[in-house]
Amino acid sequence: MATNQFFTHGNFAEQRLVQDIINEQLRMYGIDVYYMPRVFLKNDSIIKENILNKFTDHYIIEAYLNNYNGFGAGGDMLGKFGIQVTDTLSLIISREKFEDFISPLMEDNASDYNNLTTRPREGDLIYFPLNDTIYEIKFIEHEENFYQLNKLYTYQLSCEPFMFEDEIINTTIEDIDNNFEDIGYNTLITLSKTGSTAGAATTIANGVVSKIYLVNDGYGYTSSPTVAISSAPLGGKNATAVAIMTSYPGSPGIFAVERIVITNPGGGYTTPPTISFIGGGGSGAIATSGISSGSIGVIGLTTYGSYYATPPIVTISAPPGAGTTAIAETRIGTGGTVTAVYVTNAGSGYTVAPTITFETPGITTGNYYLNQTVIGSATSTSAVVKTWDYDTKILKVYRADGRFKIGEYLIGEIKDLENGGITTTAQYKVESIDYFGEDDNYSQNNKFEEAGIDILDFSESNPFGNY
Repeated sequence: MATNQFFTHGNFAEQRLVQDIINEQLRMYGIDVYYMPRVFLKNDSIIKENILNKFTDHYIIEAYLNNYNGFGAGGDMLGKFGIQVTDTLSLIISREKFEDFISPLMEDNASDYNNLTTRPREGDLIYFPLNDTIYEIKFIEHEENFYQLNKLYTYQLSCEPFMFEDEIINTTIEDIDNNFEDIGYNTLITLSKTGSTAGAATTIANGVVSKIYLVNDGYGYTSSPTVAISSAPLGGKNATAVAIMTSYPGSPGIFAVERIVITNPGGGYTTPPTISFIGGGGSGAIATSGISSGSIGVIGLTTYGSYYATPPIVTISAPPGAGTTAIAETRIGTGGTVTAVYVTNAGSGYTVAPTITFETPGITTGNYYLNQTVIGSATSTSAVVKTWDYDTKILKVYRADGRFKIGEYLIGEIKDLENGGITTTAQYKVESIDYFGEDDNYSQNNKFEEAGIDILDFSESNPFGNY
């Protein structure tokens, strides 16, 4: 018999009724899951493979658990390519809910989603809170061949556990983002504790070499020349200084004198001493000096400090009356300790020894956050935070775009969207670096290479021989 001609198949009211019933059943018997669309950051232009992806958006939607296979005995098996996970998850979601509440939000960034925002897509992720697992959508039944009332009401998602490959997962939900803390190519960095501030003291003297003026920087130096200062009169103290060199433009390995810094201002000079340069392979450097009274003498370090990433700024208090404030600069060595203080201007007008203070060893406080970007102060290498232990100062990062350097600072950055800038949250000095897997024979294919050498001689241009 033919279908009843008094009933219209595909009537909107009937379709609406069925959709409402399905939506109600999903709300009653379903479970909230998070749908995370894949954002394409970089594609291979040859084979069109997505080689860099991120998951930053998340949308809650109710889903009905259709089946949950593979979680019993025999769910996983060991194959020739390692452990093969055969677990599957089948979910049913409402088409209407997806099209009304998720698609409009995805349309704002349609180009990031390959312009497909009207339905769920294979390759997107589902976070299933029941067992704290992220699944990848492998197949979506979105076009059934046979259906009633001329309308489809649900999507059926076939999912498998997600195989992490260093994708960026930053949904701001910690239960989701922390799923792959120990998976992938990670770098473990041990950072410094809070450093100590250096200290120094000095005396005042008369007739000291207060400043050395560079008249001509010279040319052709291959090493630093010795700075010779004429002797002080009887009873005085001889001044000493060193040359700070700079590379000569357009001439690699050739240097010129950039400036002169005083290591000992001496004392007892009645006239400015003569300055000469000895050795270094070059010539032409010329300098003059000036003397003053009520100036600082040698600056002696009382404490060396620690964990300085760059030479700290040193501040010398001003003389009590009219006079010139002394100026000095520092050098640091192993462990970020201050090794020397050089005088660039001994000042004048001091009646008592001035106070000398050093800046603190940078910012060594604060916290890093999951999925935060950290930047190396010296190398500009960036990476993404996975875990951070404030007590042990151990930081785990991944997706590093280069190599960090021991001694540099790791600066945690957060984009300040409201003010259009970047906020620094933490800054610690790198003490040691452990690149996970770097010494793993298998990850570096050392075992394969060693076995291959026994078979083929790779030193030959053609290991198969010449014919």
